[in-house]
Amino acid sequence: MRLGSRARASAGSALLLLVVTGGTACLPAQATTAPSPAIVVSKMTGPGSLSDTPATWQVKATDLGVMWDNGSGEVLAAFGDTFGADWEPPGANGGDWRSQVLLRSTDRDLSDGMTFSSAATDRQGHAKELIPSKKVDGDEITVIPTAGVSVGSRQYLAYMSVRHWGDPGKWDTNHAGIAFSDDNGQTWTTEGGPRWDNPDGGNRFQMAALARRDGFVYLFGTPNGRAGAVHLARVPEAEILAEDAYEYWTGTAWRSGPDTAAAPVVPAPAGELSVRYNDFTGRWLMTYLQGSDIVLRSAPGPTGPWSAPAVVASSADYPGLYGGFMHPRSSGPDLYLALSQWTPYNVYLTRITLTRDAAVTNPNLVEDPGFERQSTGSASAPWACHGNCGIDRATWGFTGDRNGFARHNSGWHDLHQVVEVEPDTTYTLTGWLRTSANNDNGFFGVRVPGGSPIKEVNFRAVNSWTPFTVTFDSGRRTSVEVFAGIWTDNGDMWLQADEVALVAS
Repeated sequence: MRLGSRARASAGSALLLLVVTGGTACLPAQATTAPSPAIVVSKMTGPGSLSDTPATWQVKATDLGVMWDNGSGEVLAAFGDTFGADWEPPGANGGDWRSQVLLRSTDRDLSDGMTFSSAATDRQGHAKELIPSKKVDGDEITVIPTAGVSVGSRQYLAYMSVRHWGDPGKWDTNHAGIAFSDDNGQTWTTEGGPRWDNPDGGNRFQMAALARRDGFVYLFGTPNGRAGAVHLARVPEAEILAEDAYEYWTGTAWRSGPDTAAAPVVPAPAGELSVRYNDFTGRWLMTYLQGSDIVLRSAPGPTGPWSAPAVVASSADYPGLYGGFMHPRSSGPDLYLALSQWTPYNVYLTRITLTRDAAVTNPNLVEDPGFERQSTGSASAPWACHGNCGIDRATWGFTGDRNGFARHNSGWHDLHQVVEVEPDTTYTLTGWLRTSANNDNGFFGVRVPGGSPIKEVNFRAVNSWTPFTVTFDSGRRTSVEVFAGIWTDNGDMWLQADEVALVAS
């Protein structure tokens, strides 16, 4: 799904002419000022992704990444509108347009990112469109995946047929449904499954989250767009395709259709849900886009009561964000989510840490970690410069719309920020860096504020966005200064920095 509205080429054309706004086709909502506890772990799709999805499957630009366990050792991830040839940021555009693609992962260690091992393909090295769409605006512009679940060896995929992308956060749908696959997502059947028609735009189950537990599959639904409340249905797991087997939660009891009997379990606004039971907390977790932030709620059961929302990622730090789909193999206190951004139009793996009662803890201590809150080309608080540095406001960043830089032809130049820490605590500093080809003396680390290094790494030329990690003990200190810089004594040299994070180890 996207951020806003976009126009497509006529039927039969494979080229998107004008981008939409936001989810699969929607533009970003207004940014808030809430801090973002989440940290970026890796890029899942697009240029610079761990699996090099552009070269491997012609997935150069995409979004969403709804994930589920296939029951056979793999995690399946369904992505929204996908482009290969001719894509350039920002947003959804280019050729080789597919309404959805599916990648498979056997990666069990998410601490260093998520890789993919195979895809549903129509030819060697090309991820296929799973469910055909007409690609005609005002009729059916696209078909977007919203959730997945497995029962036995059969895979189920919830989807929505989008008629038109409207203003930011708004779109019209024809219907929603559930497709199934008996060959691990290679081919999909939509006939014979449940369908929620939407002739007047008021159906409550156009976008879905699917969660399987205790013999049922729970269907959490919202209307088309991002302004509706969350409603709930359930179905015996063996009867997912039987539309008359669904029961709807009325607020006090489960009742067979119609779906209009469903009462809200979470108030509006909500968009792009992800729901699952979490073993570490013993609670149900729900993430979704509320306004312009990804938020988390928890509950003892699917019917609630659901906790107050806690911000996971703010659009002030991740402009044009949406999605926030939980990884099914998140374990212990670490919760991993797939987060989409509009400008790079790709998906990132992010992480937050939870307490046993599902509260967000151990947040990123670096303020403005991706430089997105900077309003000019000059660095301002909480960031500062030594020598010549500033803010790139283009499409060069690892994430989002901005990144920091240092550049000159002589002397030391850096970006830095003072961060409060707890004494005698081990911390891990991470950041994404790249440099000019002639860099021969770059540094990333922490130092005494205004003083000498505590711990740092030294690097030479870094041609593409690369993660760096520094682990240190704070000792008796209550503050440290994080920095990224270069000695520029080898001609015109530059360093770029993005997504700097400091968390207790």
